[in-house]
Amino acid sequence: MRPDLTVNIAGLKLRNPTMVSAGVLGLSGLSLSRVWDAGVGAVVSKSLGLQSRKGYSNPTIVDVSCGILNAMGLPNPGVKDYVNEIQIARSNGVKVIIGSIYGGSPKEFSEAAKIIEASGVNAVELNLSCPNVEDVGLEIGQDPNLVSAVVNAVKRSIRLPVFAKLTPNISNIKVLAKAAEDAGIDGVVAINTVRAMAIDIDTGRPLLSNKIGGLSGPAIKPIAVRCVYEIAKTVKVPVIGCGGIMNWKDVVEFLLAGASAVQIGTAIAYKNFAVFGQVLKGVEQYLVKKGYSNIGDVVGLSHKY
Repeated sequence: MRPDLTVNIAGLKLRNPTMVSAGVLGLSGLSLSRVWDAGVGAVVSKSLGLQSRKGYSNPTIVDVSCGILNAMGLPNPGVKDYVNEIQIARSNGVKVIIGSIYGGSPKEFSEAAKIIEASGVNAVELNLSCPNVEDVGLEIGQDPNLVSAVVNAVKRSIRLPVFAKLTPNISNIKVLAKAAEDAGIDGVVAINTVRAMAIDIDTGRPLLSNKIGGLSGPAIKPIAVRCVYEIAKTVKVPVIGCGGIMNWKDVVEFLLAGASAVQIGTAIAYKNFAVFGQVLKGVEQYLVKKGYSNIGDVVGLSHKY
């Protein structure tokens, strides 16, 4: 008998525990459709704000030996203009869509959440790694009080499940997770990219136009696994693991650490859409080998040791 790969996260039913990360192939309804057809359990949109943004000038992406460094600057058409992309994805058969939003204040998050909910998404993800308009330069997600305020504002504004994507750029991520849980969050996503940079040794210039960006890929996986492990032991809400997943073994590691599902992004750049099929096949074979009947049998097993 084949193991059951379906998962239920705060009422959000997924055919399997994989999602595509926000910002990766989520800018159009057609790209979301292509990812869905590759076999994911849910697609996540590009992070959307109330106003359109062009983002930073090139270069915005640098391939480093341990992953990918990017400083895109949240380019997006604005949440109102993105609604049509949601409809395109739906018309192409995409069943589970999570709308990623950002804002510079709790009010902006709340307003964006209302618009994306009305578009017909199944859940909302809060990208908390953006500057606070009242304190330029500070990530909202680095301040537990601001995390609480944003979650509270959004939860009071919409009825959909809400997930908070937490930043690792803080000394104690457990504090952020607890603040989000106390404010009513339905689940947390851990982690976002790690602040990093690269410099051209011939010119002496930073390689990114913004100088500092976010590192994703294999280098941050151990950090992400640690964060998921700590968060899962701290809060009762579901955790979605994200960061450096390249194969099925990485997925299993996140599940053992306490994640109920995972998001995959950078691996697509290296392995294309085939990565999802490879991951799901490997996870299924692992469950069979270990005698587990479903994904839930694996989640958090490492906490016993």
